[in-house]
Amino acid sequence: MTVKRMIQEHHLDNPEYILATSGESFFWARRFLGRKMGHDAAVLYSFCRVLDDMADGDIPDGPEHLAEIQGLLKQGRWGQHPLLKHHSPMVQAYDLPTDVISSLVEGLMDDQEPEVLMKDEEDLIQYAYKVAGTVGLLMCSILNCHEPRAKLHAVDLGIAMQLTNIARDVVEDAKMGRRYLPGTWVDNLTPVEIVEAANDPNGHNGVLITLAVERLLALAEQYYTSGRSGLAYLPARAHFSIGVAAKVYRQIGRQLLRSKDSWHGRRQVTSKRSKMVCTIKATTNLLARLPHPRRPHNAELHTWLKPYSNQGGGWG
Repeated sequence: MTVKRMIQEHHLDNPEYILATSGESFFWARRFLGRKMGHDAAVLYSFCRVLDDMADGDIPDGPEHLAEIQGLLKQGRWGQHPLLKHHSPMVQAYDLPTDVISSLVEGLMDDQEPEVLMKDEEDLIQYAYKVAGTVGLLMCSILNCHEPRAKLHAVDLGIAMQLTNIARDVVEDAKMGRRYLPGTWVDNLTPVEIVEAANDPNGHNGVLITLAVERLLALAEQYYTSGRSGLAYLPARAHFSIGVAAKVYRQIGRQLLRSKDSWHGRRQVTSKRSKMVCTIKATTNLLARLPHPRRPHNAELHTWLKPYSNQGGGWG
């Protein structure tokens, strides 16, 4: 695929369009970032979105593209692949770490297995780091945040959002042969059994999944708490914008817990009214910018992330 064709077919010259059509929560929060920072955040989002589309097969020969990109990144090269060439100005401008992007691609490639089955919580957290915690690290650069301590919390916010995604998409993922709920939580149910359980949510397997989703959202809360506590390291506008995104995303989990359909019903989305309420609530987070002793990062949240802690200049 030529550079021109990839740019045209996937709207890479219009990152705002990609954000508006594929990342509703982030598009809502992006408006508070200002023109340049908001645009650059949209460029990063569009890059990650296209990688995700490759993984999901929405781009012809997507897995082959990912393998080529991963090979270049493993060599520490920002090579000749059309997607890499198109985004090289962003990478150079912000000195984005190729090892972090390589882990992101690795996580997306993990999804290409015939069946994706998380064994335990360690598997889950490492996967969430690769596909979302990495994006938190990259966003630190885009948001002009150079405080090393901020990276710890950025990883956690990314993980929290990914756990919310997993809780929301249990059945949808199972239909694609993916079970991100740890096997140790659900008696190693297969994706097929999860799809069947959606038709009988009060049965044995359905109850197992409901309890696992509740446990997953409780775990996400721990990471959201850590993620929010790091927002004060960001510039003020970025603090507010990312705080809004976190509130809106967290709201999806809260709706799941309140919903009678929970994981087996209609896909949870946040209404415009909910987004507005979350935006108002996010203003209270700005009080964290006042001078006060800051709690140290909860190292237990990164128990299973030590293999990755040297990436991006180190954050562990």
